[in-house]
Amino acid sequence: MGLAMQLAREEWPYWLSKTPPSPCPQYHHPRPRGRQDSWCYWQREPGVWVNKWQEPCADAPLAAQLATLPADVYKAEATPQMIALFWGERAHPESLAAIAAFLKARA
Repeated sequence: MGLAMQLAREEWPYWLSKTPPSPCPQYHHPRPRGRQDSWCYWQREPGVWVNKWQEPCADAPLAAQLATLPADVYKAEATPQMIALFWGERAHPESLAAIAAFLKARA
């Protein structure tokens, strides 16, 4: 599927409904040169994506794509260099296809 994965240590916000594992599997995909947008959202509870101030995602297209992710994806983050998801890997096997689709669409 063209994805890379590594185990990454992460400091999780205290307000998440369940504590994610540490280290946590991080799936990532490089972004093409020229991307400048950066963002970071945590899934506070299934289907509820918030930033570090616990504000909901205001970007409607991004919020719609975040809604397609499995309930055990804890964090989605983009930098100019890469896009990454921190996933608990406990969902159904078809969840990997949803993760791959999200990473490639947002790269």
